[in-house]
Amino acid sequence: MMTDALLAYFHYSAIFLFFAFLTVEAMLLRNPLDANTIRLLVRVDLWYFAAAILAVVSGLMRLFWGIKGVGFYPGNPVFHVKVALVVAIGTLSFLPTLQYIRWARQLKVAPQFEPPELARRHVRRLVMIELHIASLLPLAAVFMARGIGFG
Repeated sequence: MMTDALLAYFHYSAIFLFFAFLTVEAMLLRNPLDANTIRLLVRVDLWYFAAAILAVVSGLMRLFWGIKGVGFYPGNPVFHVKVALVVAIGTLSFLPTLQYIRWARQLKVAPQFEPPELARRHVRRLVMIELHIASLLPLAAVFMARGIGFG
């Protein structure tokens, strides 16, 4: 019972960090970007990636070592929806990450570089889509915890 509680705590903490760093990215992308903000975006995105990995790893730990056991989840279609949402978020997050890296490289060549407004808005839109998709994860988790989705 204690193991399950600690696994849940670890998983929830990772999820809160995931949402926090993704929200920080969205906030930083609200206005035109200067050199300092671009560097900060690169660091925040790295922490966002780490939090996402921790959330997935802790979720897998709950799957294999949690109280419900590995047999509970794979048979539930909502589990598959949750996995699909995580994959969609991960796929979407790849594009902003690449853009941040490109911008950081351009800064090294031209220290006064500022990303085009259209590019900044596009990246922010992707981050906001990630946040909106991620907001469905707790709903799927609540459904799974209550056995909704089983025949």
